[in-house]
Amino acid sequence: MAHKELVYSFHGHACPSCQALVIEAIGDLPRVHSVKQKGQRFTLVVEEPGPTLQEIRSVVQTIEPGLDVVEEEHHHETKGALWELAVALLLTLIAFGLRSPAREIAFVLAYIAVGYPVVHTALAGLCRGNLFNENTLMSIATIGAIFLGNHLEAIAVMFFYRIGELLEHLAVHRSQKSISSLLELWPEKANLVKNGQIQEVDPDQLQIDDVIIIKPGEKVPTDALILEGYSKVDTAALTGESMPKDMAVQDTLLSGMVNLSSVLKAKVIRPMNESAAAKIVELVEEARKQKAPTEKFITRFARYYTPVVVALALAIGVVPPLVGFGEFPQWIYRSLVFLVISCPCALVLSIPLSFFAGIGKAASEGVLVRGGNYLEGLSKLDTIVFDKTGTLTTGEFHLSGIHPQNDFTPEDLLRYAAYAESFSNHPIAQSILSAAALEGPLLNEKIIHEEIPGMGIKAVKDGQEILVGNEKLMDYFQVPYATGVLGTAVHVAVGGKYAGWVGVADTIKKNTQEAIQLLRKEGVGRMVMLTGDASHSAQTVATKLGLDEFHAELLPADKVDHLERLLSTSNGTTAFVGDGINDAPVLAQADIGIAMGQVGSDAAVGTADVVLMHDQPGQLVLAVQIAKQTKRIAQQNIAFALGVKVLVLILGAFGLSTLWEAIFADVGVTLLAVLNAMRIARFEPTGVCIRS
Repeated sequence: MAHKELVYSFHGHACPSCQALVIEAIGDLPRVHSVKQKGQRFTLVVEEPGPTLQEIRSVVQTIEPGLDVVEEEHHHETKGALWELAVALLLTLIAFGLRSPAREIAFVLAYIAVGYPVVHTALAGLCRGNLFNENTLMSIATIGAIFLGNHLEAIAVMFFYRIGELLEHLAVHRSQKSISSLLELWPEKANLVKNGQIQEVDPDQLQIDDVIIIKPGEKVPTDALILEGYSKVDTAALTGESMPKDMAVQDTLLSGMVNLSSVLKAKVIRPMNESAAAKIVELVEEARKQKAPTEKFITRFARYYTPVVVALALAIGVVPPLVGFGEFPQWIYRSLVFLVISCPCALVLSIPLSFFAGIGKAASEGVLVRGGNYLEGLSKLDTIVFDKTGTLTTGEFHLSGIHPQNDFTPEDLLRYAAYAESFSNHPIAQSILSAAALEGPLLNEKIIHEEIPGMGIKAVKDGQEILVGNEKLMDYFQVPYATGVLGTAVHVAVGGKYAGWVGVADTIKKNTQEAIQLLRKEGVGRMVMLTGDASHSAQTVATKLGLDEFHAELLPADKVDHLERLLSTSNGTTAFVGDGINDAPVLAQADIGIAMGQVGSDAAVGTADVVLMHDQPGQLVLAVQIAKQTKRIAQQNIAFALGVKVLVLILGAFGLSTLWEAIFADVGVTLLAVLNAMRIARFEPTGVCIRS
């Protein structure tokens, strides 16, 4: 029995588990040999003729009513269009060497060759009640021109219209490249370690806690934790970062990364349909369905604009000759010119393409935007609210100062602090150990440790008591200590005597200060930080970055309350930028939720409208600049298309333009608008920190 491959894609939203049920049901259909899913796309291997699209849709909508299925476009359609254009051109050239009536017959055959797909689509639309679309307008205008004896003009209109359609298709295909390339994140195979043997399996078969091998040059099949090995990994597909990243034991590999140098052994921590690559593809697929306000306006505009123009064209063709101004053929020709000019292709194609190209450009730079509405929102940012740790700062601590007291030396202070912290994995403890050049735990030292929750550590070394912690610890043991200290302070007491304090600071991310300045240049008037950290630590970061205000020691509910206040006083769009699971409620509340994707929690990324895959605030500058360029180009296309059309429509109504001018006003303007939209792909954002 012969087999063939059919490719479909989901339209609509469903969670990965629901999609898995749908895929399983499709696999149970008669004549389906196998089914394989990658993101929103799935491939069937079937026994010919295979199930119909209607049968597949019926199964899908029974399980998930909000989900639809469409056939993927095939390359042969482009080849077919080129053949039709070539045949029409050849017949037209032959017609010039013939005499009447053979010439007219050749012209009609040329028209059929080039115009049949358009006329057929128009008739199908009429049967469905879709009366006013570009195919109907082109069919009426060109068939009318043939009846008036203007064969060559009719062929030219249809010929250039088809060329325009073909070039538009190629332009859309080009704009999809950066997004479609995301599907390449999905690896074809995985090396599963089972019973001491390596088996090559489909990544879909991997389960949590499976052990896999990733060889040099291979893609990481799903999110996994490194068990053995050290290697450089290419993360460009996920983060946009061109420099390879060093990865070692206990580091997390994300699906779509490429192992570059050495063999890695890793444990699966997420199945493939919940992996980083799956989330990215799902985010971008959703983006295709979310229209920007400008796109929605153009769609509504075309719905009313087209029937109005058809009515005007009918009036132009009939009314003047009825009241004695000229003959019917003259005015019908003018009405046909009017119809061709009126086609709203330039608007209904170039505006969505502008936003789609903008989303594609952002994706290629490691910024994932869920839809055109959020891209347009980024162009109107008025207020940005930041989380602190993991967003503006790295979450990695360093010593900002050593302040000994009571005759203790800096070396003594740091050494005693390190003794007490040697068994702790806390980031602050690790920063102290690193500064003291000690590695914990100090197994050769006889140290007794006792952790006091919420306060710090009590340690005993050589019979001497060492206290290391916050102010509460000093108060608890009644040790007088330095007050009014700015930033995070680790206080140390030895033998009941205050030894001083060690200043610890969270490291601000590279170029964050410059990103804040660039955002102000882009028109963001207010920048606020909301954090659960201590007030003095928050003040240090806010002051250094030049933020307008900050609010510290907040619970997730407090952040929501503060954000609601900011939303009520904003004159434009308000965005929240965060990374942790506690940020999910605020991300959902903001006009635009922006998550740090590389280290961000699943909840934060799942709730966000925009994901910065490189985890740098500088990428927000890049996103805003792309959004503004997209909006500018969309507005240029609207002004240009309407301006030219109105001008030529007026000229056509008075007989001052022919079908040749109409061709430019329709196909020419559409192509120029589409080419203008494609400039987004070559747009280079300004500012030195945007990709850092």
